[in-house]
Amino acid sequence: MAKKTRQILRRIQNVRHVRQITKAMYAIAATQVIQRKRALLAARPFGEESERTLAELWATAKSEGIEHPFFVRPEHGGAAVLVVNSDRGLCGRYVGDINRAALELVQEKEEVRLLLGGEKAYRFFRQRPWPIDEKYLHAYERPNLAVARRILDDVLALYGKEVGEVWAVYMEFRGELVQRVRVERLLPLELPELKAKDLIREPELPQLLEEAGRLHLLGRILLILLSAKASEQAIRRQTMKAATDNADELIEKLTLLYNKARQHGITAELADIMGGAEALREAR
Repeated sequence: MAKKTRQILRRIQNVRHVRQITKAMYAIAATQVIQRKRALLAARPFGEESERTLAELWATAKSEGIEHPFFVRPEHGGAAVLVVNSDRGLCGRYVGDINRAALELVQEKEEVRLLLGGEKAYRFFRQRPWPIDEKYLHAYERPNLAVARRILDDVLALYGKEVGEVWAVYMEFRGELVQRVRVERLLPLELPELKAKDLIREPELPQLLEEAGRLHLLGRILLILLSAKASEQAIRRQTMKAATDNADELIEKLTLLYNKARQHGITAELADIMGGAEALREAR
């Protein structure tokens, strides 16, 4: 019986140790969510304004018979898929949901080139039949313009030359309690339909479309990275909260079991003592 109580006590200590870790990770993730959310909200106005400006330029260009590959699908039939996943685990459904959505997308395409963000995406796809053009490992823990520009350069190196469309698969941050996988086409650009305007422009419209298009895509990729990281930390916070709660529940159950085992052991020892005392009395 003493051995059993020692085993239960050891389990309680182990669970308490795990609980300390999950509680600390919950606190870290909670702080990270606030920081990532602030960065995302600060970047969104630029994305909205750049989309509106670019839509106005494109509407004017179409009215003048001007085309640009950012808006018209090239002849190439292949597709590039940017998968934005995590470098670390312990974030619940985050990793699996993104990889499954990316797998479904690439299986629908005839020719695919992969741009993989995060260790989890790379490990998932590295032994599968699709070629990996670029990988971004531990590159966007804190998303910034430098890594967004690197991804944009890699995307544009493929678009129009090797592939005719570019897709992104990531977790969209819709709130601290709501995140969902999003499959979004980056190129050709999809913009709201606006009426053509008589714009005073400098330089010429084709060059404006090129520069404004690149700037919009850069902002879009940065928003995707920021949204993905905010979602990852939000889901990690939820996961660590659930793990801590489960640890509390398990500690409570194990403590009750320990007390019962200890009580049973004490009762057995008292019974032995009383039996021995009774035997001594009878022996007299």
